[in-house]
Amino acid sequence: MNPFILASLTAVVVNALFFAYASIKRTDVVTDLSYSLSFGLVSLALILLNTEAGLVALIPAWLTVLWALRLGAYLFTRIIKTKVDHRFDSMRDEPLKFARFWILQAMAVAIIVLPVVASVASDIRPRGFGVLEGLGLVMWLIGFAVEAVSDAQKSAFKKGGAKGLITRGLWRYSRHPNYFGETLLWWGIFVYSLPALYGLFYLSILGPVFITLLLLFVSGIPLLEKSAEAKYGEDPAYQDYKRKTSIFIPLPPRR
Repeated sequence: MNPFILASLTAVVVNALFFAYASIKRTDVVTDLSYSLSFGLVSLALILLNTEAGLVALIPAWLTVLWALRLGAYLFTRIIKTKVDHRFDSMRDEPLKFARFWILQAMAVAIIVLPVVASVASDIRPRGFGVLEGLGLVMWLIGFAVEAVSDAQKSAFKKGGAKGLITRGLWRYSRHPNYFGETLLWWGIFVYSLPALYGLFYLSILGPVFITLLLLFVSGIPLLEKSAEAKYGEDPAYQDYKRKTSIFIPLPPRR
């Protein structure tokens, strides 16, 4: 099967199954898990059905499996404690409205994973490990580390019973370091796949562009910034943190 068709079908099937379970049970517990698991299963399918592509071509898929396992474990542990994701309060009991979320998530997965699929699907052989592969791998490792560390710091902050927003660790340099890390690792995968791209395969840049725009302007940072403003907008300490701290790229705090 064509790897692009395989990836899209896998994303659709995984999200359809999770939608059915979530809709019947009226639960939010599997929502975030389905996101990371979609990437993991798409990548695993690519690996198992394209072994002839070679190790260098399959490394992005293996990296995506690793990322999905880490993120999935973190998000699932978090939702098990909270039980409810308030993003779905207005749609949980309306199947058609709820289904729209899962359809959009399946589409997002299929788009974001494009550089992974392109690396596997390319017929440029043999694939060597060159400068761009090395640069892309370094970008991915840094992004993965930033996302994992910032998630761990936030989790420890909440477990410690602290009130308000976390403003230490990586969160001292960015108000959303986890989103920066996730964006960087997807751009790393695209850079890694560049030597294998030609013609329409260059459209795989839509993957990192899509996740960047999504986190910066749609469902990531805007929602969290709005929530933080509603909770802490009257707090001078929050306003000071907001004024001094970069919203996305980790930078030294402004004076």
